[in-house]
Amino acid sequence: MDDEWRAICDKFTNAQNLTDVESRKDPDNDPFRSKYKARELLREIYCSLKNFEEPPVDGQREDVFGQGFSGDSPAGLRAAKLGAVEYYLGVNHVDTEELSAGQEHLMNCMKLLERCRVSSENVSLFIHVRNQLGILWAGRDETETAQGFLETAESIYQRYMKEDGSPPTDMTEYFTTEEKLLTHQERTKRFELAYTHTMYYLAQVYKNLGETERAATYCHSTLQRQLQLNQFSPMEWALNAATLSQYYITKGRYMEGRHCLAAATVISGLAGEVPSEAAAQESETECERREQLRQKRAEIARCWIKYGLNLLQDAKKLLEDNIGELDSDRQEELKRARRREEEEEEKGRKSALLFGSEDTFDSIASLEEKVPCLLPLDFTEARAVFLVGQTYVTQAKEYFQMDGYVTDHIEILQDHSSMFRGLAFFEEDLERRCKMHKRRVDMLEPVCNDLNSQYYLMIRRQMMFELAETYNEMMDLKLTLANRQADTESLDNHTIKKFNSLCSASAKYFQMFLDSLCSPEGKSPEHLEEEVLRPALVARFRVARLHSQLISSVPTMQLDNLNRSLENYKYVVEYCDAHPEAVAAVETELELSREMAGLLPLKINRLKARMAENN
Repeated sequence: MDDEWRAICDKFTNAQNLTDVESRKDPDNDPFRSKYKARELLREIYCSLKNFEEPPVDGQREDVFGQGFSGDSPAGLRAAKLGAVEYYLGVNHVDTEELSAGQEHLMNCMKLLERCRVSSENVSLFIHVRNQLGILWAGRDETETAQGFLETAESIYQRYMKEDGSPPTDMTEYFTTEEKLLTHQERTKRFELAYTHTMYYLAQVYKNLGETERAATYCHSTLQRQLQLNQFSPMEWALNAATLSQYYITKGRYMEGRHCLAAATVISGLAGEVPSEAAAQESETECERREQLRQKRAEIARCWIKYGLNLLQDAKKLLEDNIGELDSDRQEELKRARRREEEEEEKGRKSALLFGSEDTFDSIASLEEKVPCLLPLDFTEARAVFLVGQTYVTQAKEYFQMDGYVTDHIEILQDHSSMFRGLAFFEEDLERRCKMHKRRVDMLEPVCNDLNSQYYLMIRRQMMFELAETYNEMMDLKLTLANRQADTESLDNHTIKKFNSLCSASAKYFQMFLDSLCSPEGKSPEHLEEEVLRPALVARFRVARLHSQLISSVPTMQLDNLNRSLENYKYVVEYCDAHPEAVAAVETELELSREMAGLLPLKINRLKARMAENN
């Protein structure tokens, strides 16, 4: 019997080696060769186990913690061993893409375990088989079925830890000789890792079910457990933590978002230095490693950019009045509330689930201290957020260069531009605010004009619209500054020239945006698609407004500008009359357009009369 058992143990060790080690060396034209060999050995083990005498049955099945074989009884151990072989056969078939056969073996394992009570001898198998069935059903988009298996695995783990909690037998130990049994520490680690996988798969399931809050909680716990167990790939872990940060940011939970990003940055550092170009040229492995590290670190940098940008944008929403300027009363009110918020933050930090092990905790905390997580309430605070974001813009652009990563590079530029816009909101000096908008123009304009409109039409449209709005903001600022010094009638030529230049540039980019919607023959679309409906009508409204604002002393030019203005106001009115569903998208602009479409003809007629008198 001992020799026969030792032979079974040797076969199991060989099957594991074929699955985990040898299969990596299988040729492309026979990718599952080692897995098929392992399958044959597992089948032989199953037959040998079946031939052993079946112990007498001493209980009936109820629930997994109720009646049934006890885990350490001969019948319970035999069921667990047969179940384990079924489990490994199931995983083997799934690995070789034979999913139905894999499911059958995994369900056979479940049936064998149904006759047993959960105990330290079998709880690991109870959880592993449900994890595998969860993955299998999730892969078929049967998310709720997957959820059932995984939530049961979770409840089995929780109840076991509450009622027993001793380090359970690992499934490999069913086929291990006495001298090779695992230590208690190793058993605990493997069991905790199995439950970590349960949580990881549940996070995916909840995400697919649209339960984002629950998904984030499970993802956060999974990442923390991986660190505690020291079972993670640094770059993969870091990218997952950075991705989780984006969920927290969209919920306005900046403290948790910052914590995830600081942890991502520190843990990604554990992957080591990026190999040099010279090293990458000499070795294909080093070349691949260089590419992977550079790309993933650049992606983490982009998550930091979104953090800074969202912090500035949320602060702007909170502080702006009904004309988009900073509300100083609201600012003072929020500053008074700040002290209370800081006290709450300290309490929140203590109750939050923090990432880190002894080695990394301090590094994560020190990085967090350098980055604000409260909404900025004045220019100094906004600038601190902006500078953090700008540092990561530089990092991200080093990898996502225009040559090879056009879309990514432009999105980073757009985020940088939006950060300047967020910072400009807090700047009280209008000249300096204008210069910030000029920086936005300088970074976007050359790229927009160089882009091939055939391949990058949508991106060009976005950039044209943003440039038009930026020039418009600069024009408004210049006019405000000029009006502070004198009335429009007595503006000097230099100011008029500058104002008209900004006005024309804004109108030009709005018109370019509108032209991009036309047919190749230059005809405007009769029906505007939903995604361009509001932008197109707003662009028409703005072009109308801009033409009426151009300053000219030449009557014919004045007349031309007013006619063009009227034409665009009328377009907005007529389009909305013909398409009532469009009204809701541009209520304010439509109301003003109707008003101007009624007033401008009177102004045009007066100008024509004056011109006739002068002739």
